[in-house]
Order: sequence, then C-alpha cells, then structure tokens
Amino acid sequence: MAVNLSKGQRVSLDKGLTMALVGLGWDTNQYDGGYDFDLDAAAFILGPSGKVRSDDDFIFYNNLESRDGSVRHTGDNLTGEGEGDDEVLIIDFTKVPADVQKIAITVTIHEAQARGQNFGQVSNAYVRVARMAGPEDMVGTDVLKFDLMEEFSIETALVVCEIYRNGSDWKFNAVGAGYQGGLAALCRSFGVNV
Repeated sequence: MAVNLSKGQRVSLDKGLTMALVGLGWDTNQYDGGYDFDLDAAAFILGPSGKVRSDDDFIFYNNLESRDGSVRHTGDNLTGEGEGDDEVLIIDFTKVPADVQKIAITVTIHEAQARGQNFGQVSNAYVRVARMAGPEDMVGTDVLKFDLMEEFSIETALVVCEIYRNGSDWKFNAVGAGYQGGLAALCRSFGVNV
C-alpha cells in the first residue's frame, strides 16, 4: 500500500528498490485562453554542489536519457488528456553515479508567459513513485504518492519532489515549491546553461 505524503514530508525509499517509475499527473481547469496546456516533466541530476554536473544532467523532452542510463524520460505528452500519469520518468538506482546527490523532479508549463497560463489553472496534480518489476513494467506497484494540494496562482514552474542520497540510502522529499520564470528559471537555478 502506498504512503500518502504532505508537503515537506520526507520518507526513506525501500533499500531493495532498484528501479522506480516516477509518474506525474494533472488536470487543467476550465479556461478560455484559446491554447491547450502543455505541461512538461523534467529531472535535474545534481552533484554535491546542488547543481548539474553538466548540461547533459537535465533530462526532459529534448534529452530523454542521461548518459549513464540512470534517468529516462518516456516522452512528451502535449495535452495531458486521459486518466493516470501524464508524463513518466524512470530512475535506475543501480546506474546512478556515486557523485550524484539528488534528483530534482520538476513540472513546467510550456510557453506559459506567451499563452497567459500558470499553475493556478491546474488541479489534481500529483507525483507517485512505483516499484518496477522490470524494465518493461510501465505501471509498477505504488510506493508513495504526493498530491500537490497547494493553490498556486502566478507560478509557471514547480519543483515537485527531490529524491536524494542519505548515506547509502535514497530518500524522497515532498517539496511542492512554485517558481515564476518557467523552465529557464529552473535551469538557471540548477546550473544548466540556457
């Protein structure tokens, strides 16, 4: 049975968890701006400095897999239609290099400023971590879930959670922090050249 977390909660991941599916989902509220919402999940693989080790550590719709194969994005969902996960990231803990301290999972709104969109127009957002039985298991068995209950208004980017190293263990931090400036602001914050 999955553990439901609140903002700010931290929990240890099972030591036997070698492959995790990180599923992110959301719905958009009724809005008459004339544009579809395109939300994008991304992962920033961070070294001891809290920054990416290189621009290749930014995993998103234009860079679907880390060089070492430890983090993979399964592809861009342009509409978010349908039930369940809208975008998925896969983490293979057996391939994460020793100098990686944290993997930050984020969601941004594509062209938010030009389209007049923000996270105040998004509801039912969540992240779930599921144990994968193997590389082909794209559903997994839920380990934990974090529903982003907070009401965001002007934010165009969210750091949803962090999966971080604590000694030899991995932990999950339910962050739920909103930012203005979209993807470019997150990239600058995590040390990616934009």
